[in-house]
This record gives sequence, structure tokens and C-alpha cells, in this order.
Amino acid sequence: MPVDQRVLDEIALSRAEYDLIVQRLGREPSDVELGMFGALWSEHCGYKHSKPLLKLFPSKGPRVLVGPGAENAGAVDIGDGVAVVMKMESHNHPSAIEPYQGAATGVGGIVRDIFTMGARPVALLNSLRFGPLSEPRNRYLFGGVVAGIAGYGNCLGIPDVAGEVCFSPAYSHNPLVNAMCVGLTEARSLVRGQARGLGNLLMLVGSDTGRDGIHGASGLASRTFEAGRELRPTVQVGNPFLEKLLLEACLELVGRDYVVGINDLGAAGLTSSAVEAAARGGSGLDIDVLQVPRREQDMTAYEVMLSESQERMLVAVKQGFEDRVEAVFRRWGLSSVVLGRVTSDGMARVREGDRQVAEVPVALFTDPPQYRLEGRMPKELQPHREKRLDLLRDLPEEPGQLLLRLLASPNIASKEWVYRQYDHQVLTNTVVSPGAADAAVLRVRGTPRGIALATDGNGRLCYLDPYVGGALAVAEAARNVACVGARPLALTDCLNFGNPENPGVYWQLEQAIRGMADACRRLDVPVISGNVSLYNETQGKPIYPTPVVGMLGLVDDAARHCTSGFKCPGDVVALLGGGADPQGGLAGSEYLEVAHGLVVGKPVVDLAAEARVQRVVVEAISRGLLHSAHDCADGGLAVALAECSILGGMGFQGQVPLVAGRGDASLFGEAASRIVVSVARADQTNLEGLARAHGVPCQVLGRVGNARFALKGYLDLPLTRLAAAWRGGLEDALKGLP
Repeated sequence: MPVDQRVLDEIALSRAEYDLIVQRLGREPSDVELGMFGALWSEHCGYKHSKPLLKLFPSKGPRVLVGPGAENAGAVDIGDGVAVVMKMESHNHPSAIEPYQGAATGVGGIVRDIFTMGARPVALLNSLRFGPLSEPRNRYLFGGVVAGIAGYGNCLGIPDVAGEVCFSPAYSHNPLVNAMCVGLTEARSLVRGQARGLGNLLMLVGSDTGRDGIHGASGLASRTFEAGRELRPTVQVGNPFLEKLLLEACLELVGRDYVVGINDLGAAGLTSSAVEAAARGGSGLDIDVLQVPRREQDMTAYEVMLSESQERMLVAVKQGFEDRVEAVFRRWGLSSVVLGRVTSDGMARVREGDRQVAEVPVALFTDPPQYRLEGRMPKELQPHREKRLDLLRDLPEEPGQLLLRLLASPNIASKEWVYRQYDHQVLTNTVVSPGAADAAVLRVRGTPRGIALATDGNGRLCYLDPYVGGALAVAEAARNVACVGARPLALTDCLNFGNPENPGVYWQLEQAIRGMADACRRLDVPVISGNVSLYNETQGKPIYPTPVVGMLGLVDDAARHCTSGFKCPGDVVALLGGGADPQGGLAGSEYLEVAHGLVVGKPVVDLAAEARVQRVVVEAISRGLLHSAHDCADGGLAVALAECSILGGMGFQGQVPLVAGRGDASLFGEAASRIVVSVARADQTNLEGLARAHGVPCQVLGRVGNARFALKGYLDLPLTRLAAAWRGGLEDALKGLP
């Protein structure tokens, strides 16, 4: 009998997809099988609309140990026998419903992706987007998300070292909460998330299973928000103290030859964990849901298989060694049970005692249909892209007041209110803390090396030109780690877009991926892991297309790094890079939105110039030439210089290069591939020679010194006024102050 459309809607399967399941199975699926198909063929797990596009990413390189999609996270070799494991994922929709638990369980899930591979998590990062703080609900969501990230991460004892927070009306009903985790392990000790070996056992460990999170992958993460839908039960509830025990127990098992594989129970719970582990191992499985410990009564097999209760892991163990594994978990106060076995026939069988409730080939579960659509640029976008920016009034306010307004804008103002809630010094590896530089730096114990970490993405730029915006997300994240002295090594990403079935959204997705892929190739940075979060829209209104990049950089000597603040009075301040089109520099800028209320223009990027600038700054830092380095991005050159002064507690006297005769483009244009640096007078010639050798413009802007911030012909203000605006902007917005 044909399945009711309401059932298909609940699990986000189309009628055509259901018919395809029937065709491939040769029969109607059971209720449990249908629920499992809904989860595994969901956009969140099956990547139906994005997988063909993700193949455009470069994902190989001499240091890549594990690439995207192969395991729970990606891994690269950084030398000395050490591997870095990293991944970024979204928890957008859960955070929109229950901000504290949505964000907290997002952290928990990404941490499990790291230690399931045998790596000890050493750092957390997050990239957040919210609507304007002038709206009470946005303030509620913002406060809840930050508290959830802090509450979970602090309990685990993992430092939260970097990230970004942005605000725009485009995210008012759909905040973005992207969490990233980074871990370290011996390269030879990487654990696979696989189940193989006929007769080997499948053990479930951790929290008891409840009804929280059912349909999270299919009904929540793979559908848009619509009026009247009750979604609160699909949000999971986390227990960070239990996760800490789980983390330590799993790491104790690393290297034991009787552990075949470990897999996280994340999206789609036991369904995805078991089926994906069997698929990676080229095997089948037979599990009995009656063996699953439960915290709620009368749970059905359907509910057990699809529950997304947190803090659970699946461990594949060689037959006869289950007592040893159980003893390890028991020592950490954790319960574990044997719930099934590995088979050799490639079938996924689920039983409820003696009653079989599902029997489907593993290969069928893991082979969802893929859609390659024809995207089209939205018609309403063209007027915004073609806006003549040179016809706008140049500097509609006094330049000093504009600078103060920009410094106080929540998108630019200090994020200390956020990161002071995070413990970023726990584990004592943090060399460069949040707020001090464009990227965090952590030491790698036992080696002189350090790793640099940053996240970046700009939804406004991607809205105006998704190709350029995608390329700039990669370029700026790489530039951020370069500014602390690190060579960009690899990246993870989270692609946040609206409904891909909309031709305009699909066009944005495809163009952004193409831009990111081209930037990765030009900068020689492979994509090793990531996540796609689609259907981020409410009642037909999508968010800005927002690809977020998490970048890993390598510092050969962690002691030789750079930060953003000016250090020494009398130092020469210079600008590396420049010469961009003024129209492109103003396009999508914070200045245009703050001063004119506009998101218009067509941004530009020169990836060859970007690569040259990054090489110069990394080499200059490694040679000890630079005292500071800071990316010139949001707010333009005037804001970058002001931030260097504020962070260093030292004034600046100088000028900005005139761009096309316009003060706004000169002061606040956000042309890419520019870095503000400071250098001792004795090293100025060496820096200029290095820049010249790489074909990079190097313009002297002025000198560090005294207590004022002056840009010739534009403004002269006490540094204390700039610092007050920048340090108080976010907190004032949270209080609803003007």
C-alpha cells in the first residue's frame, strides 16, 4: 500500500525517492527501513544536492592522510610523526530552536568526530551568525549559543581559541552555528570508523538512548523552517561530563589491536553509525535493538535506530575481546553492551529480539540519488551588483565619526564579551590567545612546531558574487594564519546555504564552491573535511550564502610568531599589497552598510596577488623582520590601523593611499590581499627588498607613537576614544544602547 505523503514529509523524502527505494528493493520498505532511508538519504547525511559539486575541491596533497568523506574527520601530517585531525560542522537549526542545547551539542558532536579517530582534541573554534542585536530574540539566541558553547567546551577542558561572530538581518530567523574541533595524534595511530571481520562484535557505549533528536538529520537539518512546525523534540540534550569520560576511555583504546574501529553516533544516531561503519569496512551487520540501554519506556525499534541521543559511540571489537573493552569503559564509569555482529554478506539487518524489522543492502542505504541542477542567478541580484558606487556621496559624515561608528559596529567591535566566557588557556598550549591576532597559535608539545587556526567567511560578499565570495573566504582564512607566521596547510569548511531546489540558491552553491576550489588550487591548500548545511531559510527567505572556512597553518618555530598590535614607538608601518579596483573594495563593505544602509557592488579578487602577499608576510615573520601583522579586511585600512593601535596601546601618525580620488574607498574600502605590518626602521629596507622580490607593493604609511591616532587630511583622535568605541561596541549593542 502506498505510503502516506505526511510520512514522507516527516522524513524529508520525495515521492520519487520513495518510488526509487521500492524499485531498488523490489518491495515496499518496512517502517524501520523507511525511517533509516529517510535519515541516510537526507541532505544532511546523503549530500544529494552537493556531492557532485564537492568533487570540484582539491583534496589530495603530500601531507594529506585522510581526505573528505573517508572518515569522521580529515587528517594531515605536520611532521615529527604528528597528525592534525580536524573537522567543522553546523548545528544551525537546533540552535535556532534551543540555542543553549543546540550549540552545546554541536560542540559535543564535533569533538566526538575528532577523538573517534584516536586524536586528542586540543582546540575548539566557532563561526557564528545572528540577526541584528536590536531585536530581543536575536539577543536571546546570541546569548544562549555563546553560553552553550562555553558550557560544553569548558566542561570538557578543551580551549576555545578562535572564531568569528557576524550580524545581519539575513540571519534573523536562521542563525548559523558552525563548530570546529582540532586534535593531535601520532600519524601511525589514526583510528578508522569501520566495522569489518566476520563475527567481530559491535559494542555500544555511553549514554542511554532516549527519544531526543529523532528525525534530527532528516526532519530538521534537511528541511526549511515553516510556520506551525513543532521542532523542539528534535533537539538533543547534552552531558559534557559524560562526554569527557567517553573521550578518555576511547583514547585509552587507541592502539589496542583488538579494536577494529570506532564510530560516533551523531546525525541519524545508530542508523548512520552502524551502516557507515559497515560501508567503510566493506561488510554487513546484524544488530538487536533490544540490547540498546534506554532511558525511556516503550521505545520502538524505529525510535531506537533514529534517536540522536548524545554521548554515544559504536566500537567494533575482535570477537573474544569484548571483556577487555568493557573493562576499560567500566573503569571510566561507562556502560557498554554488545548489540550485534559484523557479517560478510553486505546486508544491514536490524532485529528486535527474534523479529527482523529491517534487511537492506548496506550499499543501497549509502547510495542516495544525486541531483545536478541547473542554477540561475537570481534576477533581483543584478541591480545590486551593478550599483555605481562612485555615484554615492563620498564620506557622508566627518571621517573621525565614521571611524568611531565602524569600530563600534558589532561586526567589527571587540568580541571579548564572547571569548572571555571560553577557557582558552586550558591544556597550556595556547601561544596566541583570541583577540590578539588574526589567528590562534598553539604549540605542538615535543616539537618546536606550532599550529595556527582561524575561521573566515563573508555572507555579504557571497550574496553579491558567490564565486568571488567563496574564493575570498579561502583567501582571507589563509591570510589570517599567514599573519601569525604560518604556512596555510589544509582547510575544513561548512557550506551554509538555503534550499538547493531553488535555482538561485543552487547557483550560489555551485559558484561559491567553484570559487573556493580555484582559491585552494592557487594557494595550494587542500580541503580535507567539511560539512554542508542546506535549507537554511524560513518561509521561503534564505540566508546569505555563507561558506565558512576553517584554516590550519603550520609554524616551524612556535616561538617565532606575530600578533596584530603595534609593539615599538618609532616603528615604520607599511601596507603590503594593494592597487585593487575601488569599486570592488567598497562592494559589500561594512562601511556601505553602516554609512549608506546598502549591500551592493561587485567584489573582486586577484588570487595570484593573494598568494604573493601571503608568501612575503610568512617569510618576513620567519626572518624576524616584523613586529606586527594584521589583515586588512572588515572596515578597510583605517579600521585595520586603528585595531593595531588599540591592541598595542600605541598611537599612529600617517596617511592612507588615495584610491580613485575618494576618501571612502581610501579609508574604508575592503580591497583584498592587503596586510598592515610594522617593522623597525633598521629593517625597513630588508622588508621592501623582500616585497620587491615577490612582486608585492610595499607602501610606507607612517610611524608608531604617542597617544593619538591621526590620518593626514582626514582625522586626528585620541587613541582612548577609539579604544572605548571598539571595546564597548558589542556590549552596548547587547544592552540596546545607541
